[in-house]
Amino acid sequence: MSVNFKPATRMSRLGTETAFAVSAECAALAAKGRKVYPFNLGDMNIKTPQNIIDAATKYMNAGKTGYCASGGIAELREALAEDVGNARGLKYGIENVAIQPGGKPIIGKFLMSVMNEGDEVLYPTPGYPIYESQIEFHQGKGLPYGYTEGEKDFKINLEQIENLITKKTRALIYNNGQNPLSCESDEKEMKQIAKLAIDHNLFVLSDEAYFDIRYSGKSKSIASLPGMQERTVILYTFSKKFAMTGWRLGGAIGPKEIIDQIIKLNVNDESCSPHFLQWAAIDALKGDQSGHKEIVKVLKERRDVAVRLLNDIDGIRCYKPEIAFYLFPNVTQAVHRLGYKKGKEELARFRVDVLQKTGVSFCTRDHFGKRLPTEDQEYIRMAFSGINVDQIEEGLGKLKKFVEG
Repeated sequence: MSVNFKPATRMSRLGTETAFAVSAECAALAAKGRKVYPFNLGDMNIKTPQNIIDAATKYMNAGKTGYCASGGIAELREALAEDVGNARGLKYGIENVAIQPGGKPIIGKFLMSVMNEGDEVLYPTPGYPIYESQIEFHQGKGLPYGYTEGEKDFKINLEQIENLITKKTRALIYNNGQNPLSCESDEKEMKQIAKLAIDHNLFVLSDEAYFDIRYSGKSKSIASLPGMQERTVILYTFSKKFAMTGWRLGGAIGPKEIIDQIIKLNVNDESCSPHFLQWAAIDALKGDQSGHKEIVKVLKERRDVAVRLLNDIDGIRCYKPEIAFYLFPNVTQAVHRLGYKKGKEELARFRVDVLQKTGVSFCTRDHFGKRLPTEDQEYIRMAFSGINVDQIEEGLGKLKKFVEG
């Protein structure tokens, strides 16, 4: 007997990561025997460092396979508090850390902890699409803020943020080392954002997933600025720094009052993060760091090759980021010269045509949140975390022929 199922109303408010749909297209093309150049998904084809793999095996064999504390084992909470604090010039304790099954759950748990129905939350666009999805799912009102092209990087539209804030604005999501733009704030911009948060009494989710994936310079957290530690929750993940994307382990680091609420949500959602993985994560933080250094070395080489080749394509310009592993080239001139018109649908048609005719796969700006009315340029996102140098060279060579042909 068939059942007339109708999803709960709340499900209509829940978005998704549309980048995964591009991956499905790639898989279908590859199944036909076509070669695909996977610039589309920010996964990593780099192996987790061996010392971490060995540690996980050791702790599984030692019986660390049962339940543990919902906030995380004390030893990992202490290690993460020390690691995150030292890197940011801050002091954190065990009470400031809640271990999570990945970085993504922190977004929803932060919002559930600080945002009531109808409250407003500022979030970046282009940006990680789960921000917008979780705000709307939990019945908040999303206030998207955008970026402009600067001399060497994308810059946050601070005037736009200031104009969006009302008495109902409760929180701000800030992603420094940003996906998909790989941009980061200079000291002046970060201080201006912090001032807005303090002046308007906003809680801040600082998504620092890519804090340790950098090629020069030094990463800085907004939590380090005066008056910010007590209002900021840092999103930390082991996925990027240690190439542990599939391990699903992360942590929320912030004020005890908010962390206590997040731990309460842990109890209700997943009980606890996998026990043996937490012990292995201690080895990741405190053990041999040569694996992490090698990951950054490999990514840097890929970045350098990809940026050079993209900027060699007529009609495409691309910044060279010092953090994260995404490129966000401006393709406006190229797509218009090829006859594609302005807008979401035409840029999507360009993407599909490139995939079908060259095998080069990427996402567009529209996979990362709604466009703002002020946007008048066309962009694509190319991840270099899951593709080797020889494939970058071959794939971008084919893209060049398609664009200039």
